Amino acid sequence: MLHIQFIKYVIVGLISNGLLYFVYLLLTAYGLGHKTAMTLLYVLGVLQTFIFNKKWTFANHRAISTSFFRYCLSYALGYLVNLLALYYFVDNLSFPHEIVQGIMILFNAVMLFLLQKFWVFGVGIKNPSPVILPKKKTKSSNGKRKKNKSYTAQHR
Repeated sequence: MLHIQFIKYVIVGLISNGLLYFVYLLLTAYGLGHKTAMTLLYVLGVLQTFIFNKKWTFANHRAISTSFFRYCLSYALGYLVNLLALYYFVDNLSFPHEIVQGIMILFNAVMLFLLQKFWVFGVGIKNPSPVILPKKKTKSSNGKRKKNKSYTAQHR
């Protein structure tokens, strides 16, 4: 199942990021700053890929509010990592922004797949159901066993 989801994720990502990267190159070629262009397109990318990944890639049936909140948090982390990479490698070390952004797309793709698979859309760790076990029988003061009626909830 993991490889099928990853293939679907790659298809959604290639189409989305291919188009967005082309627009990124156009915007920066026409004078928009690299961090501004990345920010605008990042927001657009989050919105457009959410439904495709939720419905098609991960076949998730959770409430949209829960998964969208987690999706946005995941992408906020990806955005922060991307922005810091542009700041450090482009602004401080003078690497070409086209190359840095291309590498960050690949890095974020892997990181975001794992977050989506196991946290955003994955079932994750279910809250275990409590198992009710009776307490041990105790002896009364007259030496006869009596049944203790209290129960303890313990997790598996």
